[in-house]
Amino acid sequence: MLRIGLTGGMGAGKSTVARILAEHGAVIIDSDVIAREVVAPGTEGLAALVDAFGADILAADGSLDRPALAAKAFGDDESRARLNSITHPLVGKRTAELLAAAAPDAIVVQDIPLLVENGLAPLMNLVIVVDVAAETRIRRLVEFRGVAEADARARISAQATDEQRRAVADVLLDNNGPAGAIEEAVHRLWDERLVPFEANLRAGQVASTEFRVVEHDPDWAVQAQRLIARLWVACGSAAQRIDHIGSTAVPGLPAKDVIDLQITVADLAAADGLREALAAAGFPVQTHISHDNPTPTAEDPAGTDITRWAKRVHASADPGRPARVHLRVAGTPGQEFALAFRDWLRADAAARAEYAEVKREGEKKAAGLTGDAAVAAYLEIKKPWFDSVYPRVLQARSAFGAQE
Repeated sequence: MLRIGLTGGMGAGKSTVARILAEHGAVIIDSDVIAREVVAPGTEGLAALVDAFGADILAADGSLDRPALAAKAFGDDESRARLNSITHPLVGKRTAELLAAAAPDAIVVQDIPLLVENGLAPLMNLVIVVDVAAETRIRRLVEFRGVAEADARARISAQATDEQRRAVADVLLDNNGPAGAIEEAVHRLWDERLVPFEANLRAGQVASTEFRVVEHDPDWAVQAQRLIARLWVACGSAAQRIDHIGSTAVPGLPAKDVIDLQITVADLAAADGLREALAAAGFPVQTHISHDNPTPTAEDPAGTDITRWAKRVHASADPGRPARVHLRVAGTPGQEFALAFRDWLRADAAARAEYAEVKREGEKKAAGLTGDAAVAAYLEIKKPWFDSVYPRVLQARSAFGAQE
C-alpha cells in the first residue's frame, strides 16, 4: 500500500485534486468526511461536543450547527485545543479502520487539512501540498462558499502557514491559476510518480536513477530532512542517530541527484531488524550485506577486517526522489568516516573543488554506460582518490572533535 498525505490551506482546492486521483483509482480517505461522521446525531462525538461547548451548538433537528461551533471553537487557542481533543482521536480511530480495509496494492490518499499542524507528514510515504496564495484562498472562500471574510481570515490564520506546508511537501501543486489548470499536473503525477512508486513498493524494489552529476541544489537539505523524519518513524529507538551524508549534504558541491542518509545503529542485528519497517516506509533493501571499501588503518594495516566496514543499504522506491540509506554500526570506521568526510568537505573549499573534479572525471569515465557498469567505471576513478585522502580526512576529524 502506498500512503499519500494530501493537504493545503482552506480553499486551496484539495477536493479537486482528490477527485482527480479518485478517478484514476486512488482510495480517498477524507478527514473532513470522517470528522462529520464522528459527530453525527447519536454519536459519542456529538455528545462530547455538547458537554464541552453547550447545547446551543445544536441545530433545531439535533444535528451539529457547524457555524455555531466554529464561532466558539475558533475564538481562542484553548477552545480550539478542546475541540481537537474530542474529535481527533475519533477521526484517528476511523481512519485506521479504513486503512486496514484498503487493498495491499492500493494507492491511499488521505485528505487531511491539518496534516502539518498534527505532525502527520512523517507517517506518509509521500506528501502532496496544494499551494495557493492566502489572499486568493480568502477570495475563493468568500465568492464560492459564502464564507464571511472575517471568518475566512480567522480560520486561515489558525492553520499552518504556507511556509510550514511547503517544508513538508514532496510534491507542491500550484493551484493559483484558473479552474482546471491543475488537472494535467495531477494526471502526470499519477502516471509518472504514484503508480511507479506503488509498484516498486509492492515489489520491494528501488527506483532506477540517472547516472549524472548536476550542480548543487539548495533544496537537497530540506528534502533530506523530510526523509529523515520518515526514517525516525520507521526506526524508532533502534536508530541512535540519522544524518544527511554524502555530496548532497555539502553546500556548493556538484553531485548525483541521489540523497545519501546514514542510520547509526548499535549492531548489524539491529540494522537487519529494520528491514521490513524501512521497506514499508518506502526504502526497500538494496544490498542485504555490503561493505565499504576497507581503506587500511593503523589498527588494520591491510584493511582485512571487513566486519568493521560492514553495512546494510536500502534505497528509495520513489522515482521522484532517489535516495540511499546506509545503516552502519556506531563507532565503526565506515560510520565515522561518512560523517568526517562530509564535515571535511563542508569546511575546506579546496577539498570541495578537488572532489568536484574527481566526480566530473568519474562521470566522463562512465559516459555511455548504464547500471553496474556505469557505477564500476565511476568508482574506478573515485576509489584511488578516496584512499589518498583518507589520512587527510582523519587529520581534519581530530580538529572537529566529537561528532556533532
